[in-house]
Amino acid sequence: MMRRVALGLVAGALLASTAAAYPIDAYESTGITRLEAFRRAQDGEIPGIILYYGAQLELDEVTLRLEDRKGLAMPKPDPVFTREVVGLLGDHASRYGVAVLDLSDPDEPTLAVHNPDQLQNPGSVGKMMVMLGWFQALKEILPDVEARKALLKNTVVTATDWIVRDSHKVPMYTIGDPEYERRPIQVGDKGNLYTWMDWMVSSSSNAAAAQLQRELVLFRHFGKAYPVPEDQAAAWLAETSKSELAKIFLHAMVDPLRKAGIDPARLRQGSFFTRTGKARIPGTSSHGSAAAFIQYMFLMEKGELVDPWSSLEIKRLLYLTEKRIRYASSPVLWEYAVYFKSGSWYGCKPEKGFNCRKYHGNVRNFMNSVTMIESVDQKQKLHYIAVVLSNVLKVNALEDHKRMGTEVHQLIQARHPVEEDATGSAGEWKQDERGVANAEEGSEAPSAAPGAEGSEAPTPAAEPPAGDYVIESSPGAVTPSGASQPGGGASSDRR
Repeated sequence: MMRRVALGLVAGALLASTAAAYPIDAYESTGITRLEAFRRAQDGEIPGIILYYGAQLELDEVTLRLEDRKGLAMPKPDPVFTREVVGLLGDHASRYGVAVLDLSDPDEPTLAVHNPDQLQNPGSVGKMMVMLGWFQALKEILPDVEARKALLKNTVVTATDWIVRDSHKVPMYTIGDPEYERRPIQVGDKGNLYTWMDWMVSSSSNAAAAQLQRELVLFRHFGKAYPVPEDQAAAWLAETSKSELAKIFLHAMVDPLRKAGIDPARLRQGSFFTRTGKARIPGTSSHGSAAAFIQYMFLMEKGELVDPWSSLEIKRLLYLTEKRIRYASSPVLWEYAVYFKSGSWYGCKPEKGFNCRKYHGNVRNFMNSVTMIESVDQKQKLHYIAVVLSNVLKVNALEDHKRMGTEVHQLIQARHPVEEDATGSAGEWKQDERGVANAEEGSEAPSAAPGAEGSEAPTPAAEPPAGDYVIESSPGAVTPSGASQPGGGASSDRR
């Protein structure tokens, strides 16, 4: 596939989606059919989004840039850099937890932090812990890397009713078809473990996350005998006490953090991502902090999250290869490789003169962005990690994080000035030889279709899917994490 510039436009139709992951030339090595569909779309064979220039890296171009720097430690916060970052937060700085690690000069990494240990529910960023749990289990049960690859590619999982319920749409494609479709995962759908991970990360599917959590419990119990026939798996799950299942589940989800040196008091995904999963295996609360998320990404980049192979696979799964949202939708990032996961959870109560809308909560308005940015072949070589957790009430959290994506990037650029060439360019923009991208530099990324993630659709009145929307009808209503929260009759989004 020849790399070309693209500005999120569509050859055929605009697709409403979340941000997809993994380099698109990796179908043969992973069996993720979406990747083949997207590769064919880039070559004009089927309708689909034409990817941003920064989203067109091939498999061998996604690397761990700090793997040869094992002795590199997280630097102490730099007061000047910190003041610059805090200056971006405005009057609501106390409502943010932020960490930015500039690795552009790996000999002198620079860290800025603000409220780094401030905790809030991670929303869908907690799916990064599902990935970590799986790769830790793979290493311990199957030390041979080739055996791990084989399990991920060759194990086909059929969706069970543990996915109920979730409305997130995922890309479905059969090799050879003239197009792919997007729809929620349904009971009976099949995919290999790599595909389930891609659905979980790329489409932020709660159904995929819950199915993978179920499979992780089975993998931890059956070990090398996994996968076992579904009737055997279902019988064991039904016969085993909830307390024993919870013990296995929390061990699988939390112990990998401890082994990586990440304090579970600062980062933890303690529950299933669907209502059915929560009912069958009890868990605990979930939380995250800017300090812990940046530690996760830093360890990954050094190859120290489980081991180098696991770190690289996690990074590939986080690589954005589709429509960019939230923090990652900033136009200044179009030409850069972006590794990203986001999550949100908002809630509203009746308030005179206030209209509850998605991502504008007046009870809570959590928005979490975990991002790594890399230059592709720009003259200005940038490499940094940015974590932004916010809870600014009654503001558009989507636009706020998009703004932060722009302003943090400009701040990093200013720290590493380069000489412009004779045309006045720093070498960032590329020509699209197909001529399909006609948006101009600095224009806004295409918005999602009504009701898609990233759009400003009103919240639904009907009962929402578990793990995505939560109706808070009275004080003390149960939240997705199981914690008690004051309620007020409006709906909340947790994604």
